Amino acid sequence: MRSRLAITILSGLILFTACNDPAADKTKAKTGEAAQVASPAAARGQKYQITTQNSKIEFVGSKVTGHHNGSFGDFTGEVDYTGNPETSHVNIAIKTDSITTDTPDLTKHLKTADFFDVAKFPEATFVSTSIKPGGENGATHTVTGNLTLHGVTKAVTFPATINVTPDAATVESSFSINRKDFGINYAGAADNLIRDDVVLTLHIRATKA
Repeated sequence: MRSRLAITILSGLILFTACNDPAADKTKAKTGEAAQVASPAAARGQKYQITTQNSKIEFVGSKVTGHHNGSFGDFTGEVDYTGNPETSHVNIAIKTDSITTDTPDLTKHLKTADFFDVAKFPEATFVSTSIKPGGENGATHTVTGNLTLHGVTKAVTFPATINVTPDAATVESSFSINRKDFGINYAGAADNLIRDDVVLTLHIRATKA
């Protein structure tokens, strides 16, 4: 009897761990209609360059039975720092074909039309439209910008911790987005459905140009 009880408890713990949603404890980005982007002349500050040598863009996707970690290996961007984060601007361009995950077969599948369709949509971009002081979970700021992914452009709002020194600007943020907001609707197997929410984690350290 004791062995059966132990097996039952262990099986329950394994099932709970497998079904745990990594997006459950993350801030959900607010998504809406794309906003108007200010003219580049609106922010004329110090340029800080974003590269793969100093930054990471990572994600976690999940399904009923577990989750997968991934990242993008090819992206560039720029922080135009005016001396005040609230009047500064950020832009990033990501090569979608540079996606990689912890499973080679999944990496190949994500590049197909079921997901990112990298042949048709080779680039994803983010352009900030607003940076406001204060944010959820102790973040220093709330960032809003136009995210273009899978050929769809939406305004997304998320918390971020921003720090600027004379030599570098850093942005740390982790939040979830709904993939279906960007037309990525592949459901997965009937007995192992893919969750809609994907966790994005940004480790940005832009260095002075």
